[in-house]
Amino acid sequence: MELIAQKIAQSLLQIKAIKLSPTNFFTWASGWHSPIYCDNRKILSYPAVRKLVYESFAEVIADKYPEAEVIAGVATGAIAHGVLAAEKMGKPFIYVRSAPKTHGLTNQVEGEYRPGAKVVVVEDLVSTGGSSLNAVEALRDAGCEVLGMVAIFTYGFPAAEENFRKAGVTLDTLSNYNAMIELATEQGYVHPDQLATLKEWRENPAEWNK
Repeated sequence: MELIAQKIAQSLLQIKAIKLSPTNFFTWASGWHSPIYCDNRKILSYPAVRKLVYESFAEVIADKYPEAEVIAGVATGAIAHGVLAAEKMGKPFIYVRSAPKTHGLTNQVEGEYRPGAKVVVVEDLVSTGGSSLNAVEALRDAGCEVLGMVAIFTYGFPAAEENFRKAGVTLDTLSNYNAMIELATEQGYVHPDQLATLKEWRENPAEWNK
């Protein structure tokens, strides 16, 4: 996994899906100030990176969850990646909305599945884990057995790790914040002097730079 983590981190930096700016911070929708912005939607525009991601997902799922019957993507960012991984593995695909529809069948889980189906959830990015675990809860409420979750990237916040532990969900990611900032420093995306700032932010993002 360490080699995959480095390859994915390298790719995300090269296509600027990850942008680092320790001095001129970004502001997230939550209001948090951050020296990093991750936009994994860009992956879909780069065939080689797109293939690396879905083939890596397929390998991880086959290795960790050989009993998986269905692949589920979290809307909207992980739908395409989940479809591609499911296609690679020859498995059915479903997806989970952020909330039930307000019309029609009022579904939150879309697609065909049977009660008790063994599902692996595909996510693009994990921050605090709130929306990701909301999808897991929706699948469980729909009668699915969630085996675990795989994601492209995680910031590795302590709060997220605790949230996944409490929910009883195993999270495997293709790459992570630690692998990315080490590579970014080695390759000159950020100055070595800024590494401490990047590590400091990850430990307490809600209070950073207030």
